[in-house]
Amino acid sequence: MQPAPSNLSSFRPASFLLLGIPSLESLHVWLALPFCSMYLMALLGNCTIFLVIKTDPSLHQPMYLFLSMLPLTDLVLSTSAMPKMLAIFWLGARRIGFSACLAQMFLIHSFTAMESGFFLAMAYDRYVAICNPLQHITTLTGARIAVIGGAVLARGVMFFSPHPFLVSQLPFCNSKVIAHSYCEFMAVVKLACADTVVTKAYSLTVASLIGAIDVLFIGMSYGLILRTVCHLPSKEAGLKALGTCGSHICVILIFYTTAVFSFLSHRFSHGSIPHHVHILIANIYLLVPPTLNPIIYGVRTKQIRRRVLQGLHLKAA
Repeated sequence: MQPAPSNLSSFRPASFLLLGIPSLESLHVWLALPFCSMYLMALLGNCTIFLVIKTDPSLHQPMYLFLSMLPLTDLVLSTSAMPKMLAIFWLGARRIGFSACLAQMFLIHSFTAMESGFFLAMAYDRYVAICNPLQHITTLTGARIAVIGGAVLARGVMFFSPHPFLVSQLPFCNSKVIAHSYCEFMAVVKLACADTVVTKAYSLTVASLIGAIDVLFIGMSYGLILRTVCHLPSKEAGLKALGTCGSHICVILIFYTTAVFSFLSHRFSHGSIPHHVHILIANIYLLVPPTLNPIIYGVRTKQIRRRVLQGLHLKAA
């Protein structure tokens, strides 16, 4: 029997219980070791990239300014889930307050959208730099970069702010156990004892549109870049132009591959994928891009690599 609308607030739980990775509880302690190592690497790498760009005036160019926004997004994205996840694995601290769960849900989904938006902004920067190099400085001024960054931030907040509100209006009559290692939106909604078709449809529509639009324009940007490079008279100039895009393409592929797999498996697998496999992929999705992004940019971007080595009092090769 469905609860009366006037009594929905009485079915709001004080807290939820996170299971971690169901059916792999005996391995939690050991799984936490690589997760913790990757998280520490993500913290160190992203802080290093951000500080290098911030403190070096020669790097205050559009490409690096957009790049400096990515580490901040990665830090929030990984930190919103990993400390609690490690507490579950090592300390058995599975309980999470209702408000804390909503906050974690909002941060994970909104900053995922922001990361996608910053990838699009970086692709646009590369498009202007390679296809219209004479207009690069005048097109991407400091003010416009700030506007683009603000728009990406506002988009993530605006479209995913309804998530916590929608969940807070749902009644939770029975189980308060979330079969996940963090408060993923769909995992929480499945616990509600009410019709959640509209709630799920909103989440699916927003996530799909944002992802599809960003991927479409990123693909168009790099398609135009490739066409321009193919028409360059010098092969060496073409390779150099593509080289500046190499690191961007690597991190974009890593991010969207894990994100799309996690998104589709959670919504459409219907049991075809073991639940613990989905949870592992969802955890990796929050950890692998933040861990690898600074490594890829540090290795493939000469200016950043040289600055880091100088900071370590080493001579760049």
